[in-house]
Amino acid sequence: MADLKTSPLHERHVALGAKFAEFGGWSMPLQYSSIVAEHKAVRDAVGIFDVSHLGNARVTGPGARDFVNACFTNDLGKIGPGQAQYTLCCAEDGGVVDDLIQYLVSDDEVILIPNAANTTEVVRRLEEAAPEGITVTNEHDDYAIIAVQGPHSDELLEKLGVVADFDYMQFREATFDGVPLTVCRTGYTGERGYELVCRTEDALTVWDAVVAAGEEFGMLPCGLGARDTLRTEMGYPLHGHELSLEINPVEAGAGWAVGWSKPTFWGADALRAAKETGPARRSRAIKSSGRAIPRPGMECVDADGNVVGTVTSGTFSPTLQVGIGLALLAPEYTPGTQVGVQVRRNVEQFEVVKPPFVQTQVRSA
Repeated sequence: MADLKTSPLHERHVALGAKFAEFGGWSMPLQYSSIVAEHKAVRDAVGIFDVSHLGNARVTGPGARDFVNACFTNDLGKIGPGQAQYTLCCAEDGGVVDDLIQYLVSDDEVILIPNAANTTEVVRRLEEAAPEGITVTNEHDDYAIIAVQGPHSDELLEKLGVVADFDYMQFREATFDGVPLTVCRTGYTGERGYELVCRTEDALTVWDAVVAAGEEFGMLPCGLGARDTLRTEMGYPLHGHELSLEINPVEAGAGWAVGWSKPTFWGADALRAAKETGPARRSRAIKSSGRAIPRPGMECVDADGNVVGTVTSGTFSPTLQVGIGLALLAPEYTPGTQVGVQVRRNVEQFEVVKPPFVQTQVRSA
C-alpha cells in the first residue's frame, strides 16, 4: 500500500490495531475488532468512523448555487442555506460520474462531498464548465471527516458541548475546544448520526475527544467493513456497484435525486429519454430464503436457468442474520417475486424485497 494516501488519523488506527484495506486510492481501516461487533455498536449504541477519504470541494462566487444546480441532477432550489442534499454528477449519456452530498452555504457558496476516487474528476468537470467569477477549489487534503453514528450520537456530541438539535440533512457551524467544526446531520448507516468536518490539523484533537466521550455510551471505532454492511441493510447505493458510468439513475432507482422539472443539468436529455422508455434493468433488493450470501458479480437466473441480472452488492446482514444484497434485474422482478442467484455451484433462492432491509432511524427525534 506504499502508493496509497492515508488519513490524518492513520496513526490512531494503527494504535487501535486496525486492519487496513484499499478504498478509492486510500489505505483506510476495514475493521478494528470485528465487522459484526462494530455494526451492532452503530445499530444499538454509537460508532465512530474515519471517512476522511471522502472528498471535499468548494464552489464560490456570484451565482455559485445556480451554477452547481445547472450541473448536478438534484434541485438546489428546493433547499435553503444550512441544508444538504443528495445529488448525482452525470455524464452527457446519463451515466453516473459520482454521487455526492451538496451543502448549501449561501447563494454564492456550495460545499461538495464527493467519493474518494471521483473527487478529482468531479472537480475537473466543474472547473471546465465554470463561468468567469466562479471558483472551484479541491480541498480534499485540507479537511478530515469523522462520522458519529448511532442512537447515542446526540448524547456523545452533547458531552463535548456540541449542540446537535437540528434536522436530518441540515448542518451547522460549531466549535469544540476552540476547534471550528461543521456538524452535518448526515451519514451512510441508516441510524441517527452526524458527520464532523474539521481542518486536517485538528483531526487528532477531535478524534481523541470523541473516543474519550464515547466510552460511557458503548462506542466502538468502526471500519469501512461495517460501513458497508450498514449501508447495504439500508439499500443505499455505492458508486462503482449500484451507480456507475454504465448504470444510470433511472436503472439504479435514483430518479428521486433528479430534478426532472429543472431546465438543464448534465445528462438531462439522456435521462429524460431513459425515463420515457423505461429501464431494461432495475436495481432491486434481494434477501436470502436460506443461508446463502450473495456477492458482487454473481449471476441472477430465472427458474429455467436463464441469466436475468447480476448482483451488485451483497453481504451477511448482522441484524437479520441472513444474506442480503442489491442486484440489477430485469424489470419484471418486482418486490414479492423470487430470483435465483448462482452461488458457487448452486442456484440459491432469493426474494426480491422493498428496501430498506432494516427500518431507518435517520429522521428519529
